[in-house]
Amino acid sequence: MNWDYPNPFTQALTVTADQIDGLQHTNNGVYVTWCGDLAWAHSTSLGLGIEEYQALDRAMAVREATYEYIQATREGERLILGTWITGWDQKLTMERRFQLISEDTGQTVLRAVMNFVCIAISSGRPKRMPPEFIAGYAPALTSP
Repeated sequence: MNWDYPNPFTQALTVTADQIDGLQHTNNGVYVTWCGDLAWAHSTSLGLGIEEYQALDRAMAVREATYEYIQATREGERLILGTWITGWDQKLTMERRFQLISEDTGQTVLRAVMNFVCIAISSGRPKRMPPEFIAGYAPALTSP
């Protein structure tokens, strides 16, 4: 795979019939869901799942997301979605990037960027990252 950055956290996906829209390709909302699900899976693998977020009363909430739809995918196509943490200030914000590659063609079909802000779950207001977030996310930081 020709990844944009080294050592992505990945998940294999196959486009299913219920993910196809009226244009006969994968619906754009499916890509958004896949990226969100992979971000959670990566965070959980780093020891920062929903239970830890709730216990700490902190969460990384999406502030902004952009998606570059490069090429359509179709039913039955096999894909690999990768993600990296590519930036953060260790206080309040974090950036995560995604790349979706077709296993069938080897081509990148999507790139995405999500910017997160740390919030207190109880209030929804921005709050500094707790030490547990810094310890959990720091080893996964990839320099762009």
